[in-house]
Amino acid sequence: MIMLAVGLLLSLVLCLLFGVPYIDFLKKKTIGQYVLDLAPEAHAKKQGTPTTGGVFIIAAIIIASIVTLFMAQQMNNAAWIILITLVFMAFAGLQDDYLKIKGKENKGLSPRGKLIRQILIALIPTIYAMQHYGSVITLGSKSFDIGIFYPLLSVFIITGASNAYNLTDGLDGLAASTGIPAFLACGTLAFLSGHTDVAIIALTVVGALTGFLRYNKPKAQVFMGDTGSLALGGLLGSLAVIGRFELLLAVFGGVFVMETLSVMIQVTSYKLTGKRVFKMSPIHHHFELCGHSEVRIVKEFALVSLILSVIAVVLNFVF
Repeated sequence: MIMLAVGLLLSLVLCLLFGVPYIDFLKKKTIGQYVLDLAPEAHAKKQGTPTTGGVFIIAAIIIASIVTLFMAQQMNNAAWIILITLVFMAFAGLQDDYLKIKGKENKGLSPRGKLIRQILIALIPTIYAMQHYGSVITLGSKSFDIGIFYPLLSVFIITGASNAYNLTDGLDGLAASTGIPAFLACGTLAFLSGHTDVAIIALTVVGALTGFLRYNKPKAQVFMGDTGSLALGGLLGSLAVIGRFELLLAVFGGVFVMETLSVMIQVTSYKLTGKRVFKMSPIHHHFELCGHSEVRIVKEFALVSLILSVIAVVLNFVF
């Protein structure tokens, strides 16, 4: 338990320390965000805000995780697999951000190119999980052997979580505020099931995201970019797979699921009927266009994430 607090506090401090010099570096190099043309008009003022803040978030998580895991004598193969997956996802996101910055528009990797990278990276924790747990998934005390469908489910979970978190990163502080309860639930579930290594890494993310909010709360000084959102979403999925609570991810990650579903519903409805269900998707933009302030949306989404995270932990005991 003490090591969980150590990991959280260390990553918090590191993120706060790394933030100032990195943001100054981005400003000097004029590395800023290019706002999508389809985004709400209010987002035009965000043009040029430094991006790729995910670099110092990931750095804080990795350093804090390694230090804490060694201190707790939990630096095992599973931990290395999780951290390696995080690094690869971060590089995929950084490549996407780099192409946007280089092209001076909000167009990075092609959707296909991004998905291929995510799937290949997701195979790393998937193969590890299959070697150690076979094709069994768990829900509380219950286990289910899904046979040949396991690798498909695992890759889908990790890739889906990566994209879902990426979609949620659309308002100042939204991805971090909704991510904190989700990763806290992740750490709690892992600790309760005896996966201390997974719990430590999850708590370092809570610390890093809390520190990042210092720079990302409205009006944001920096955005995490795809470097952060793709990596953190992929990490959330990897922790769920290796921590053996894959199915509960749909609960404590409910906000990210909702964001993804809103996009899918919008696209499907428009293609089939020519009509849109929401004023804009992902759904946080819908509420924004309905007149809700960014601060209000972020607070409400964070509250929903907290409630769902508590429900996930309770469900773990029920099953």
